Amino acid sequence: MKKYLLLLVLGVVYSSCVSNKELTYLQGKPTTNSEIKRINNVPYKLQVDDILNINITSKNPEIVAAFQKNNAGGNNNANINGAGGGQGSNVGYFSDYSVDNYGNIRVPTLGNINVLGYTTLEVRKKIETKLREEYINNDNSLFVSVKLSGIRYTIIGEINQPGTNIIFQNRVSIIDAIANSGDISDVGNREEVEILRTTNKGTEKFTLDLTKVAVLNKAVFYIKPNDIINIKPLKEKSWGTGTTGLQSLSTVISIFTLVTSTIILARNL
Repeated sequence: MKKYLLLLVLGVVYSSCVSNKELTYLQGKPTTNSEIKRINNVPYKLQVDDILNINITSKNPEIVAAFQKNNAGGNNNANINGAGGGQGSNVGYFSDYSVDNYGNIRVPTLGNINVLGYTTLEVRKKIETKLREEYINNDNSLFVSVKLSGIRYTIIGEINQPGTNIIFQNRVSIIDAIANSGDISDVGNREEVEILRTTNKGTEKFTLDLTKVAVLNKAVFYIKPNDIINIKPLKEKSWGTGTTGLQSLSTVISIFTLVTSTIILARNL
């Protein structure tokens, strides 16, 4: 009877604790996939709610002053957005340009400019052409830059720091996003990380196995602005038996002690 009981306890402990394999990222040998690299190098096309940083500079401050969002004067560049603030700062929200529901941004003097479905390079050329054709046609020092004001994403579930974050880079991987959010908890499922993405076709859902190094070659390894990352819990969490062998053993012993005490008390009544 004791042997069977011991086997039962060991079986419960083994099946209920989280294995090292489930906690380790990027296992296996890396491979290359030129087709995936080509897909990942395709420029991002702007969507509603994206935020743009637009900077117009010139050696002649009076020429570009009219295109400043917050015209303070006396500056030789019109920074259509101060591009300030640290990680997760709200500065960009108030000073940069958000793409509205019609796909437009509203620039001083230039008015509404449609950017929906365009790349940042195409938007830059669009603004530069409009400036040269309608306002500034003889200034060789005119310089226009357009870029995304970081990659914004929302991460929920079994993550140590859930919430909405912004990483000020041109390209952000799923690993970057998770590391920036404090890593997945011990009861988070690294084998089935979900990415929910809104596209012109509707909402799409992708699933990534972060325990396999092959994930590096996935087309969705790099997240897009406004992605939602969902970290699902492992079954061990719902069982409530612990994430390590020692925790699981302690849980089983506690349950066994409770059951034994209850039986003894019932017999003595």
